[in-house]
Order: sequence, then C-alpha cells, then structure tokens
Amino acid sequence: MEYETLIAEARKVTGEFTLSKEWLSAGSCGAALLAANGQVYTGICLDLACGIGFCAEHAAVAQMLKDRETRIIAVVATGDEGEIVPPCGRCRELMIQIDAANVDTDVILADDRVEKLHTLLPEHWLKGGEIEG
Repeated sequence: MEYETLIAEARKVTGEFTLSKEWLSAGSCGAALLAANGQVYTGICLDLACGIGFCAEHAAVAQMLKDRETRIIAVVATGDEGEIVPPCGRCRELMIQIDAANVDTDVILADDRVEKLHTLLPEHWLKGGEIEG
C-alpha cells in the first residue's frame, strides 16, 4: 500500500464535531494504520473532560485488536486541517506494548518523512532484550 492512501484514510475520518457540551468534541484528529494482515484500521480522538478522552491512534488500535491483530506496519495521524501530526508519547507506548515487533512500524511524520517507531522511543524502558530496533 502506498502511504498516500493511508494518509487519505486518516483524513477521511478526521473532522471535529461537538458532543453533549460545546467544549466536548470528537474527531479533531484521525488516524489510520496498516496492519500485518493487510487491513487498514481507522480511529478518531475524543476530547472529553476529566481525562477520559483518548487519541485517534488508540481508537484505531482498538479496532485492529478486535480482529486479534497486533502487528502495525505503518501508522499516520492527521489534524483537523488535514495536516500530518506525530503520535504522542502515550500512543507510541501503546503501539510498542501491544507487540514488541512494532519497533519497526513506519510512522508517517510528513508527506516526505517516515521514521521507525524505535527512533521515536530512544532508551525505551523495555529495551532490555524485549525491544530491539
């Protein structure tokens, strides 16, 4: 799969909308990931009060896990204006914890920039034999 297609899938689900209160929203960030099974999984963020929201990457990973898939080949997130945004530390940690092989996941950081997940997690706490990059 061309990464332009993955970026387009993330942009397709991105678009902020208001929830029950004007300051609660969803969709300001969208994510798409390509799993080892060849499927593309998408998700949107939830911007909620009390710290109970979550990132778009978490939603995409949860969708993938329903198919009992854990290996991510590539991942991208987009903001509400279509710009590519890097995964936060919590999302990076999630991806590496669900499958140690995800250290080799391609993280799309810009139209012309892709880095392996392990370069975004230097000195990882699991590196003692479990996580190699």
